[in-house]
Amino acid sequence: MTILVCGEALVDLFVRTDEVGLKSETVLGGSPFNVAIGLARLGVSSSFLGGISSDAFGEAIRARLLAETVDLSHAVRSDRLTTISVVAIDAAGHPAYAFHGENKADREIRVDDLPQALGEDVTAIVLGSYTLAVEPVASSHLALARREAGRRLISIDPNLRPSVTPDLAKWRDQFAKFLPFATIVKASEEDLAVAFPGVDHRDLAQMWFGLGVRLCVVTCGARGAVALRPGRSPLSVPGLAVNAVDTVGAGDSFHAALLARLEQVGHLSPEGLSGLSDALLKQVIEFAVAASALTCSRRGSDPPGLAEMTSGTIPSPSEATA
Repeated sequence: MTILVCGEALVDLFVRTDEVGLKSETVLGGSPFNVAIGLARLGVSSSFLGGISSDAFGEAIRARLLAETVDLSHAVRSDRLTTISVVAIDAAGHPAYAFHGENKADREIRVDDLPQALGEDVTAIVLGSYTLAVEPVASSHLALARREAGRRLISIDPNLRPSVTPDLAKWRDQFAKFLPFATIVKASEEDLAVAFPGVDHRDLAQMWFGLGVRLCVVTCGARGAVALRPGRSPLSVPGLAVNAVDTVGAGDSFHAALLARLEQVGHLSPEGLSGLSDALLKQVIEFAVAASALTCSRRGSDPPGLAEMTSGTIPSPSEATA
């Protein structure tokens, strides 16, 4: 079975100014890119649907995905350039952000670029990040979600990027278009606080349940995560104690592990979610929390493999609760 991950793959360019001049480091990234790799490392077949440039950065992205055993049969090769996200750090250590994404390969996915039909092996579709809200890719992804809803599980991570989509009212309108087709919404409490200020995540979940969402999982950083389902009590899972290096890609690792574990226990479908016991859901969320924690324990987005998750090296629960 395969999970189709839709969205961007890009380059993060870290630039630091010192007394000599500029020093830079290039890192391949993008939330969907990270999720596709995270799934593959956990032993679940993943396929990437997104625009990949024919420039040097795009070739590096393509090579990395293939090396991670991510299927690229749904990827769209583009002559447009790769999106570059620049993080410039000055001599005092203060960051400044710039995003070079207009008319780039990841945004220029049109309805005609979508596969006319998905194979029966595709059990789930992942959508998220800024490609939910920038055109023309947003409308294309919406068309895919509308077409496939009811036949395949659809999981969405808003993964808000205010520097890319600063008009939050417009972003909320766009995000709302996807909700009637979503089976799962996975979101961080930080993103929800920015996107829906003053609204409790439990109230948001109740509104989304009314639109057809069957599972909402809110990640709470070091405090773990909480899972909400229609007609059920919230289920909280504590965080894990780690020596955190950074949190880059932690949410993407969580999302990948959540879906991978649901696939592995035979519940990655709308019907499967409805039949999922609280005890089994708790185990699924614990698995995702552990994957996220392991990612935080090393530099950059480096999701764990299945062997790491089953080796007994997962850290112990923290004292804090979600």
